[in-house]
Amino acid sequence: MLYPKALNQLIQTHSDVFAAVVCALFLLLGWLALHLQWLGIALLLLPVAYVIGGFASAREGLTTLWEEKEFDVDLLMIVAALGAAGLGLWRREYYLIVDGAVLILIFAISGALEGVAMRRTEKSIRSLMSLTPDTARVLRQGKEEEVLISSLQVGEEIVVKPGELIPCDGLILSGLSTINQAAITGESTPVEKTVGDEIYAGTLNGYGALRVKLHQPPESSLIQRVIRLVEQAQQEAPPSQEFMEKLERSYAKVIIITGILLAVVPPVLWRGDWEAAIYRALIFLVVASPCALMAAIMPTLLSGIANGARQGILFKNGSQLERMGKVRAIAFDKTGTLTTGKPEVYQVIPAPGYGEIEVLNLAVSVEIFSEHPIGEAIAREGERLLNVPTAKNIYALPGEGIMGNVDGQLVIVGKLGLIQNKISQIADELKLTSEKLEKSGKTVVWVACGQNIVGLIAIADKIRPEAAMAIAQLKNLGIEEIVMLTGDNRATAETVAQSLGMTQVYAELLPEDKLSIIRRLQGEYGTVAMVGDGINDAPALAQASVGVAMGINGSDVTLDTADIVLMADKLEKIAVAVKLGRRSQSIIKQNIIFALGSVGLLLIANFVANLTMPLGVIGHEGSTVLVTLSGLRLLRRG
Repeated sequence: MLYPKALNQLIQTHSDVFAAVVCALFLLLGWLALHLQWLGIALLLLPVAYVIGGFASAREGLTTLWEEKEFDVDLLMIVAALGAAGLGLWRREYYLIVDGAVLILIFAISGALEGVAMRRTEKSIRSLMSLTPDTARVLRQGKEEEVLISSLQVGEEIVVKPGELIPCDGLILSGLSTINQAAITGESTPVEKTVGDEIYAGTLNGYGALRVKLHQPPESSLIQRVIRLVEQAQQEAPPSQEFMEKLERSYAKVIIITGILLAVVPPVLWRGDWEAAIYRALIFLVVASPCALMAAIMPTLLSGIANGARQGILFKNGSQLERMGKVRAIAFDKTGTLTTGKPEVYQVIPAPGYGEIEVLNLAVSVEIFSEHPIGEAIAREGERLLNVPTAKNIYALPGEGIMGNVDGQLVIVGKLGLIQNKISQIADELKLTSEKLEKSGKTVVWVACGQNIVGLIAIADKIRPEAAMAIAQLKNLGIEEIVMLTGDNRATAETVAQSLGMTQVYAELLPEDKLSIIRRLQGEYGTVAMVGDGINDAPALAQASVGVAMGINGSDVTLDTADIVLMADKLEKIAVAVKLGRRSQSIIKQNIIFALGSVGLLLIANFVANLTMPLGVIGHEGSTVLVTLSGLRLLRRG
């Protein structure tokens, strides 16, 4: 049973639906009383239906008239309904009062349906907010304290126990667990996380206890940025909707003036029946109103935004969903977008007389002390090794390499120049192998022990597994031009592009160069999307018709600049976004054609076939309901 407070909250949250239901109830009772010839009761019940069903529209219409000196559809409908009621009382044809109440009811139902679409977006915000707990366990002076998340400071350490929601973004200091990130990234399978990995607020910890270091303020967490993006998407109207709203007000003036002329001119000039002329004018006000046309856009776009959010695609506003459906060219940043952005060991080439494991063992023994990205990549590769020797007297040479003492011998890991300073004889075969690897875009690290070259380690930025499929999907969708933009060297860029089936590559670019290329593509193709993750991509993302940012690896500047965020950094979602944009455009066009067709048919019926008020109301408001429901189709996947 619902308590009064809970019932009151439910009514307030769904006031538009509640108003439509109560309006329908009093309309039904009033019609029944009229049918039973209980005129007094009917005249008490039907006005209640008018007030409850039409209050919101009347307030909206009168506010617009008073503050902006403009007419809108809400006022138009209320005038038509009250006109029908007044004419019914004047002619003692009380069923006209029922007709007016039906008009208000169906108008209220249409508004309630649009409210449902809006609340779907609001619900996604509330569900995101509920993912983050209010408190966290923080370690202070060696003791656990439960504190409000808002009081946490960067650098503090928190404890997350098995099965708990993670309260804030952070880096794992100790522990191993699987993290369910479905609520943030849409990934259905939990991801294994260990020391050094980043975890996100709102995700669910699995079996392991974790000690986590807070590396950014709680309000800057990924989920908080997502909440702000969703709120922004809900508040901003796309250009097409703004155009429709401006058109609505001019159109409403024309309809009201025409309605007045239809009511006055025939009786004055041709001595027609005043009551018949007014009745026909009221029907004109109803059927000519652009309600269905106004409902053709926003429910569709809101549904598309909600659909995208469920699949890990965040549209900042409806205009970006519209534009994504018109994209003809897409530019991709390379590092961190088409690739993981983290160097990895590509190949280990041992020198004659040595094995891969031996090369790795020696390299890892000194690189585990390195903070350089290449050193970290070698150290990660060595995590599977069991018997890594212990190095001493570690000495790093910035930009050259690192060295240390292993079992009494000097081990050097670094560039060829560093090796040549210690070893004079280097096999030509290894030099040729190194040159080939470098020409293919790999970074080559030499490994030496004592006076011997042990082998080579080729390092490369790994291409995302889904990148080739994502590019192929976009080509299948008919995207005319797909290009790569990178500041990396041409050899590396062309190797990555060739692997992905891309033909247009622009390498060794500065941020302003990327901006210039986006402008040139816009001049050629019109609507251009840019996909990136780094600060150097921000100018190009801002210039592009649609900027798409990687949600996990993306910088704060990139996320703020971009129009669309891919929460799981899954490139295949770009094709999904294009399909959503195209589906939204298709549904909007269908809705507009249907709405205009309905208005045209009803107008013809009004002047040619003497359309009655009930049929005019049902035809007009029925088309509005159908258009709204049509827009909600985009809530479905596919």
